[in-house]
Amino acid sequence: MKKTILVALACWLTLGGLHAQQKKPNVVFIISDDHAYQAISAYGSQLAQTPNIDRIAKEGAVFKNALVTNSICGPARACFLTGKYSHKNGFKVNNGTKFDMSQQHFPRILHQNGYQVAWIGKMHLESLPQDFDYFNIVPDQGRYYNPSFIGPKNDTVRHQGYITNIITNMTEEWIQQRDTSKPFFLVVGEKATHREWQPDLQDLGAYDDRTFPLPSSFKDKYVNRVAAANQDMTISTTMRLREDLKVGVDYNKDWLYRNLNPEQRKAYEDYYDKKVTKEFNTLQLSGDALTEWKYQRYLKDYLSTAKSLDRNVGKILDYLDQKGLAENTIVIYCSDQGFYMGEHGWFDKRFMYEESLKTPFVMRWPKKIKPGTVVNDLMLNVDWAPTMLDIAGVKAPADMQGVSFLPLLSGKKTAWRDAAFYHYYEYPEPHKVSPHFGVRTKEYTLIRFYGPADNWELYDLKKDPGQINNLYGKPGYEKVTNKLKARMKSLIEVYEDDEASRVLAKEV
Repeated sequence: MKKTILVALACWLTLGGLHAQQKKPNVVFIISDDHAYQAISAYGSQLAQTPNIDRIAKEGAVFKNALVTNSICGPARACFLTGKYSHKNGFKVNNGTKFDMSQQHFPRILHQNGYQVAWIGKMHLESLPQDFDYFNIVPDQGRYYNPSFIGPKNDTVRHQGYITNIITNMTEEWIQQRDTSKPFFLVVGEKATHREWQPDLQDLGAYDDRTFPLPSSFKDKYVNRVAAANQDMTISTTMRLREDLKVGVDYNKDWLYRNLNPEQRKAYEDYYDKKVTKEFNTLQLSGDALTEWKYQRYLKDYLSTAKSLDRNVGKILDYLDQKGLAENTIVIYCSDQGFYMGEHGWFDKRFMYEESLKTPFVMRWPKKIKPGTVVNDLMLNVDWAPTMLDIAGVKAPADMQGVSFLPLLSGKKTAWRDAAFYHYYEYPEPHKVSPHFGVRTKEYTLIRFYGPADNWELYDLKKDPGQINNLYGKPGYEKVTNKLKARMKSLIEVYEDDEASRVLAKEV
């Protein structure tokens, strides 16, 4: 009798443990590439409508000040995985760097605590995932059309079709075939909207009836801003007619288009050769008129590429509904960092200015996050890892530098950071942006450029949200500057950023 009771108790405990484990929420974490918050209607975009990304925001929360700690693709993902700044996780720059996947990362910790973890799509860390239950990732940047994927057996398989659609199909297949006895954490790594902005066939010309207004800073003269004046990321000079804007493409020689199948090639020839290239040749533009034409073409291709991205976000949301998973599945949509949509005359990212510092971040968690929640606090991408662990009920390791942002979603006032620290390293290639670090508060941004641009910049974000007027050294800002410098120094010490410390040590 006693043995029977003990067996029954053991079974009850086992079943109870499984039940509790199954109650842990699933997470679908969609991370796109270079998708600007200015192009998302949940952030008030006047450029495009993104109804499916907006749906996540409306049914959950939108973070208005989600910031990155190093605005560049691979390093941003490394910060996401480790919860640490670039100088701690070792992945400071894209060029010639491989992420050390053997180091601590939060998917491994989730895996060790009963979660099934997977990554599908773009990872862009130049190394293969470790301690994931499943992965199917594109090599390097991947291709928009007929891309290759590296699967869990390290086999490379080429798939026919458009990459955003393929990633969605793989996502649905994996969710369907997963181990249903465990909660899951899935990263959906999108290639869109990375340069060279190749839209899906059905989206070619989607914005041809639009003429987009020039940003107020489009013709920025970079007065009193050395680094801004000496970059190489302008629409006027850096943006390429053939590779970026598809003017005069050689489909047999250009590697971007060599792998198009006959149907895809015909569609691109019909649109880009017969319409875009013909228009360019007819207009014979130069100077400011040419730059403005390039801007219009850039936005039309970029937003058309983003159109498929938003549509596929909707497909994933619909799939979760159809499978009865939506109620217990957190859905997050974000980008690896921000992007310039013509502000300062630029495309790309890197600078600590708002358009590249801020990344879109929306999150839905039924019954946990009140629909329509708006978070204005300063949240960092190093906070994402400890938050995912917090969601799973797992304590974050002490050496993670981020903190869980779940308290910000409670609707109650909570103690939170008053300033955010940033550090960018990659110089000179590919865009010659001088390395810099800085501190961002709700009201000000203070930046210390070093290397080729050896100077300071200070901006009042309320009076000058476009960051045109460098206030550093101007009368009346001495007290603000000293306070921000002290806050910067304290954060450098907290995050143990030796390189930033050495730069400040040289100050007279």
